[in-house]
Amino acid sequence: MSSASEPSELGDLSPEELRRRGYSAIDWIVELLASSRDLPVLARTRPGDLLAALPLQGPEEPQDWEQTLADLNDLILPGITHWNHPRFFAYFANTGSVPGIIGATLATALNPNSMLWRTSPAATELEQRVLEWLAGWLGLPTSLFGIINDTASVSTLCALAAARQLVPGYSSQEGMGSLAAPLRLYASEQAHSSIDKAALLLGLGTASVRKIPTRADYSMDPHALEAAIVSDLAAGEIPFCVVATAGTTSTTSIDPLEKIATLCARFDLWLHVDAAYGGAAAVVPDMRPRFRGWERADSIVVNPHKWLFTPMCCSVLYTRRPDDLRAAFSLVPEYLRSDVGDDRSEAQGDDADGLGAAPVDFMNYGIQLGRPFRALKLWMVMNAYGRAGIEQRLRHHMQLAARFASWVDEHPDFERLAPTPLSTVCFRYRPGAGRGTGDGTDLAPVPQDPHAAANEELMARVNRGGQIFLSHTRLRGRLALRLAIGNLRTTAADVQHAWQTLLDTRPPVATRGTGGVAS
Repeated sequence: MSSASEPSELGDLSPEELRRRGYSAIDWIVELLASSRDLPVLARTRPGDLLAALPLQGPEEPQDWEQTLADLNDLILPGITHWNHPRFFAYFANTGSVPGIIGATLATALNPNSMLWRTSPAATELEQRVLEWLAGWLGLPTSLFGIINDTASVSTLCALAAARQLVPGYSSQEGMGSLAAPLRLYASEQAHSSIDKAALLLGLGTASVRKIPTRADYSMDPHALEAAIVSDLAAGEIPFCVVATAGTTSTTSIDPLEKIATLCARFDLWLHVDAAYGGAAAVVPDMRPRFRGWERADSIVVNPHKWLFTPMCCSVLYTRRPDDLRAAFSLVPEYLRSDVGDDRSEAQGDDADGLGAAPVDFMNYGIQLGRPFRALKLWMVMNAYGRAGIEQRLRHHMQLAARFASWVDEHPDFERLAPTPLSTVCFRYRPGAGRGTGDGTDLAPVPQDPHAAANEELMARVNRGGQIFLSHTRLRGRLALRLAIGNLRTTAADVQHAWQTLLDTRPPVATRGTGGVAS
């Protein structure tokens, strides 16, 4: 007869085997993080390389663990673009921090499904509490209802579904056919593509999204917003929601949230604030004036997996209208009814927060039924660094970005193409630009960018070098390079290295040939 510590013949691997593999896996992670600067940031494989290396059929018999680790190193690691690399400056850098990695590992071991309160009470209640903590750290009302989704795309989709729920005459049963006129949704021309995708998925159609022009600093023009709303109302259409952005994808500009909130109140429109990246900056108290007005929003999205050092995926949706969010998604079949055979003990009764009396079933507030224990990794991160520790790290990143921006401004062959309100710098190589040419707010749109090819080539050569990884965008017709700082392990030396790499990778003076072209 086998001992209690041994699995049955057809069970899982033994605890001893878990310990053996687990220790070696932790050692692998430690080595990966310790040697990350030695790895190329951008994967150097070609399309199909891993497909060609892996067998067409899965293993018939158990594979040796050491061989599996060897395959991880030899086959899979070369095809990884290292988002956790301290010199990953593309898109929005993120961090799989040590406490986050531990939290994610422990959550995986527990493996709960927090769809209903009773399917894992601690997972539900920890999520409630840490999101109250986070709201307080951001200077938001702790009374906001919060829920963790996987990404901002899903959080935004859920928010817009709740906004649609409030449109007079809209019926969840009949859908868009219950409305006599088309809905209109407003967002900046700099807004994330997830807004258009949400409109597609909700059946509104992308034509329902009115792209509002921006001001010189790439933030939404509130006067243009007001004019668009008035025009649509006059045409018999139904404005229902405005999406403001606090940290746009291209430039990290912050829309005038207070003015937009006032317009939304005047026209009775739902205000959703996309602060997926930028919202983290509100942990820094003296940054909060930039976010003034977002506390008036009906919903807000902030992604701890972007700039709050929490591993993917962790997107927080806050709303002050949870009943409307629930009305948009609550659909409970018999097998998920939690009021039948309720097994909560009398000892749980009523408490100060009302949790015992009315537990939250998160499945009713979004599209997911199965929900992993994402709150645990966020809790681990918040405990490990504390609010003050997170603030210090965010300040450091913004200081590094300001330093890089100053180098761009001071160099005669580079120029900034947008302000740098947070930790992302938009710039370009432009020989002969001259020093101190500004932050891009005085640049008019151009039909063609004569420097685009040079910047594309510079970015390609830099990224091929493997030392740093940059991405790009287009601003008023100009191709801009983006350096986004957000990884916990990024140091001043890493940013200096990025700048030196750009200088060293520029075309030789004799071949530049575009000096003096002003556009």
